[in-house]
Amino acid sequence: MSNPDQLQRILFDAADVRGVVTGLEQSYQAIVEPHQYPPAIHAVLGQMLAAVTLLSTNLKFEGKLVLQAKGEGSVSTLMAECNHLHECRAIAHFDEKVSDTADLNEMIGKGGCLALTIEPLKGQRYQGFVPLEKSSLAACLEDYFRQSEQLDTKIILASDCHKTAGLLLQVLPAAQSGKDDWQRLSMLAQTLSDEELLSLDNETLLYRLFHEEQCRLYPGENIVFRCGCSRQRSEKALQLIPKEEALEIIAERGQIDMDCQFCKSKYSFDVADIEQLHRDGPAGPASESLH
Repeated sequence: MSNPDQLQRILFDAADVRGVVTGLEQSYQAIVEPHQYPPAIHAVLGQMLAAVTLLSTNLKFEGKLVLQAKGEGSVSTLMAECNHLHECRAIAHFDEKVSDTADLNEMIGKGGCLALTIEPLKGQRYQGFVPLEKSSLAACLEDYFRQSEQLDTKIILASDCHKTAGLLLQVLPAAQSGKDDWQRLSMLAQTLSDEELLSLDNETLLYRLFHEEQCRLYPGENIVFRCGCSRQRSEKALQLIPKEEALEIIAERGQIDMDCQFCKSKYSFDVADIEQLHRDGPAGPASESLH
């Protein structure tokens, strides 16, 4: 993968199909390194990151897209999100019983479902669900678009300990024809191996799959890890706790520590900090300083 931490849109000149290819390396490592995930979770979370960056190209407004799998298994939650600027983050909550060979269904367990949430900065939040009835994330997402959006979709995802990548093909919503085009392109995409997806640069990958098609790549768009935590956000949360209660916690523990579950940053507060917070009154807008 010679163009990591980028996504590129694919234009098919003679077919009513849109395409996107994505790859994450440094951004992927920045997300998973603070956590000691078992290999199986590491792989699936990587695939979720690749998937959510692919799907974020559907956003036509400022906001974010959140992909979440929940159930009653050894992994209670898998979550990845990406916004319109292609800033992403992800997290997993699990116990110590996760098998190294477990697939998505085995991890999430009974009653598992996949939720896709679109959260615009302005406007109404939208959420769709699909049962986790397939063993792979890609197949579950294809089911979601087929059932909820009535859009034929092909998604290929691959992940190892170092990088993750994905390819998406989707019939354009306004397309009224081109069934043969879709069948041909989706079958070609299905021939892509995990090794090819993870190792080939996008130009080579495009040529290998679609050299008989009229298609080209748009310029790459950068993908980065961004966490929304900051000291000021933590201060704002602390101001919701009565001053006396906060001081009692400090008397017992020495200080109040607030940890970010995504990036593992720690924000510590002592008596002087609490006194200052309550002198200043409610905190202002949260800091734009992100990790």
